[in-house]
Amino acid sequence: MNEHLGHDHRDGGVLDPERFEIDAATPRGFHQEYVHEGIGGVPLVCVHGWPETKRIWWRVVEPLAAAGFEVIAPDLRGFGDSDLGPDGFHDVPAHAADLYALAHDHLGHDRVVLAGGDLGGPVIQELSLRHPEWVDRMVLFNSPLPHLKGRMDDLETRPPDAVLDYFVRQGTDPDGLAAELDSAAARRAYIAEFYGERHWAHPGAFTDEEVAFMVEPFTRATHLRASFGAYEATFSPAARSDDSMFRGRRNPTRTLVLFGTSDHVIHPDFDRMAERVFPDHVGPLRLEHCGHFVPWEAPEVFVRETVAFCADLLA
Repeated sequence: MNEHLGHDHRDGGVLDPERFEIDAATPRGFHQEYVHEGIGGVPLVCVHGWPETKRIWWRVVEPLAAAGFEVIAPDLRGFGDSDLGPDGFHDVPAHAADLYALAHDHLGHDRVVLAGGDLGGPVIQELSLRHPEWVDRMVLFNSPLPHLKGRMDDLETRPPDAVLDYFVRQGTDPDGLAAELDSAAARRAYIAEFYGERHWAHPGAFTDEEVAFMVEPFTRATHLRASFGAYEATFSPAARSDDSMFRGRRNPTRTLVLFGTSDHVIHPDFDRMAERVFPDHVGPLRLEHCGHFVPWEAPEVFVRETVAFCADLLA
């Protein structure tokens, strides 16, 4: 199933970092900030990836809340306006534990819908496997997926090595890379590559002003270094707060799969892989003229499909 996108979805007020009121909580011993709109609706926890913050959801927060969702869009530990993890870990299990503490323990939600891509994808998959009774369903896009030996031998599951140079460097030499990025300007330029010349997004998806809006939270050296934590944990057991559950297994959670096909960094056969990981899936919906950052690049489609997927809950 394919969706062609050729429209302009920009509006002048979207780049205001204070567009939404921000709440904060400390359920796991550190200051975590989050957007919280549509209180009283169906809880929808929106989990950003890398190199992103809660700002990647700016175009969809209002329409999702208007549709009946209680939108909870946090900055993960070590990202944006949230503090670093007090235990020094910034891996997938740590992020998952934080979000469970925020949405379940602090906000009191017994059932949630989760949405995420990139790093947010493994985080929501981890949550759904650790707390299957808590996660009602998921909306997943352009995310790492578990490799299922024997089930994916006929698929193209790995991008070219040249595309993954950043992954290896951030995972194996995070301190060296952080030391090289020794000024706010250098950090800004490094992160900007991922919205432009590295071709994660569809060409022209981000204006210069929009790139600057996304990049600004990464100018702090401490937070940029912390953001490498999930990559570091891939290579180093010392960087892992716990063993991850999401690798190497199928996931029974009912899942809506969206795929921005212009993405040059995710699994080339992401949609076909997802069909095999999630036996109870809707889609995959292939989004033409859309890349890695689906809620920003295709906000109308993201909202429409998420609302349709959760129509019974919203009713």
